[in-house]
Amino acid sequence: MALSKDELRLLGENCSEGIFRKGEVILSEGSLTSHIIYLQSGLVKEYIKSGDQPECIVQIIQNRAYLGLPSLFGDRINHYSYAALTDVAVCFIDVAVFKQFILDNGRFAFEILSTVSRDSLTNYHRFISQGQKKTYGKLADTLLYFSKAIFRSNRFRLPLNQNEISYLIGTSRESVSKQLNSFIRDGIISLRRREITINEPEKLEQISRLG
Repeated sequence: MALSKDELRLLGENCSEGIFRKGEVILSEGSLTSHIIYLQSGLVKEYIKSGDQPECIVQIIQNRAYLGLPSLFGDRINHYSYAALTDVAVCFIDVAVFKQFILDNGRFAFEILSTVSRDSLTNYHRFISQGQKKTYGKLADTLLYFSKAIFRSNRFRLPLNQNEISYLIGTSRESVSKQLNSFIRDGIISLRRREITINEPEKLEQISRLG
């Protein structure tokens, strides 16, 4: 974190720590933007939900990241909800203090701008890719993302249920279930409850490329 000692002291004075259990909502869409939330540990989903429509999961966020940045300067209202996929520890930072850091500290402002830009580009390319791929390609992308970016292992526990996976890749739960079973029959993955092993990562990579 590119903050001076005085800024770190000010941060400590204006930061309230909290613990959220798996499944709990950390920040709701439509609420006032009063705090920026720093994710100290755990996994969080960022999503949008409109009325009775199924939620749309925008991205999965790992620890050492800020929640609520897209709404920091764009509006006084949060445009996304955030919920814990695992038990998480967070720090609520007063939005006025956070904005002051950005105004006073160019290096910190650059880091925040870089984070927002990187996330925007990643999500943009993922949504474009989703529109061009079949369910098997989108599901392969998701499994590889968890394997490489989140858990850095070919063996991991899926943090999303099948409904949530469908919300992430923009398809139905039935399609997700059918494609998972197809991957299992072909020996590409093994799945026991939510414990997944990617047996043939090269083949999954090929499915992802061909889409």
